[in-house]
Amino acid sequence: MLSETETRLLSVMMVVIMLGMGASLTFKDFAIALRKPAGVAIGLVTTYVLTPLLGFTLAMVLQLPPAYAVGLILMACLPGGTTSNIFNYFSKGVLSLSILMTVVSTLFAVVLVPLALGLLTAGIEGEWKIPPANVAQVLFVLLVPTVIGMLLRRWNANVAGVVELVGGVMGILVIVFLVVSWVPRNHQLLASTPWPVYVGAIGLGVVGFGIGYAFARLVRQDRRRARTIALETGIQNGPLGVLIVLLTFSGPQQQDVLLIPVLYSLFIVLTSSLVTVWFRRITTREELARDAAKIGAPATA
Repeated sequence: MLSETETRLLSVMMVVIMLGMGASLTFKDFAIALRKPAGVAIGLVTTYVLTPLLGFTLAMVLQLPPAYAVGLILMACLPGGTTSNIFNYFSKGVLSLSILMTVVSTLFAVVLVPLALGLLTAGIEGEWKIPPANVAQVLFVLLVPTVIGMLLRRWNANVAGVVELVGGVMGILVIVFLVVSWVPRNHQLLASTPWPVYVGAIGLGVVGFGIGYAFARLVRQDRRRARTIALETGIQNGPLGVLIVLLTFSGPQQQDVLLIPVLYSLFIVLTSSLVTVWFRRITTREELARDAAKIGAPATA
């Protein structure tokens, strides 16, 4: 488990991350989101229907013990954040769509995350359950720095841009922090962890990429937008999941539930980096093909 000092540091880091996410948004973004029902629907379905069902299915198929099942389902129910926006930027995805999906997931998180978590963990023993009210309280508190970030962007876009960048980078650094501080102390636990736990932690992101892409193509999004939706679907807010576990459980129980959120946070950076490089190459080839087609097209009078 994390020490008290590490838990406090993680809490501060999460405030900075949410501040950065808020700095990437404007009040106009919410208005645009409401005027684009397709984008709103995609964001809601992938974040609060497809991914939670994927987490629940993996937990059942892999027959995970209650502690691991709760950790996996929790991660599946959480929204994305600025980390997915950064990966979409480097993959040459449709950044406006990525941000729109972030807006949607953030807007509905306080209500839909506790609802999805409560429904999907209804059959799990009481001592392992995460009270939906606890999740709602954490999300509500974290909305405060998000709103402050939005106000900061309204006041000065340049300063907000710096804060946005810091928040996004902090999201990755938090994961590195978790790995550096937690993994060495728990190497024996990791060595004895059964393979289904690793499959669940890695599969949530990897299968999420595939489901997000397939769903996007099903609703007739072009390939570039589908790749954007794939990254948004597969990348959840790992640090937020870790924080919720730390604030809900203690002792050995905390360590058990914490295992999958930490493993997910570790592997999602690795898998997302590989997928980002792959998507970037595909987009670059498509751009070169379009440019070549324009050059070879006959001039019109």
